[in-house]
Amino acid sequence: MPQPEGAELEAVRARRTALKEKYLRPLDERPASTVRGVHHLALVARDVEETIKFYQDLLGFPLVELVENRDYRGSSHFFFDIGNRNLLGFFDFPGHDHPDYSETIGAAQHLALSTSPENFAEMRKRLDEAGIDYLGPDRGVENSLYIRDPNGVGIEFYAEELGLFEGERLMSD
Repeated sequence: MPQPEGAELEAVRARRTALKEKYLRPLDERPASTVRGVHHLALVARDVEETIKFYQDLLGFPLVELVENRDYRGSSHFFFDIGNRNLLGFFDFPGHDHPDYSETIGAAQHLALSTSPENFAEMRKRLDEAGIDYLGPDRGVENSLYIRDPNGVGIEFYAEELGLFEGERLMSD
């Protein structure tokens, strides 16, 4: 993907600064959110069994439910426990021809998952042992491991506490 340069880059940066000044309130002035959190993120799976093996067997996210999709006969809806009472859900749509993942408007660029330094090291070891390519430490990015699942979904393992970004608290407790 081409990146902006020169005057275009400066214009993009100036726009971001203006938006931040206009909309970002200091932490102590921010209202509480109107929701309790993420119940589940629902994504589309190419193959149910391949997705289960990847998330449960490789990544260690327990499968907690597998049912028929209530909105589409024959389709499966299944969920993985991703910690902190959050779920990662998938649908499959048998009989539909879906294009491969592409990074475009409306698509999820990646899902960032908070992990402890110990689990971060363990995940790196699992990925290395499984021969899964990733972007991360020693490969350009500190405190993060970026992978793609069998469906093309971007997953980031981020060795940072929930609610923090690069050591800065983004929300109150």
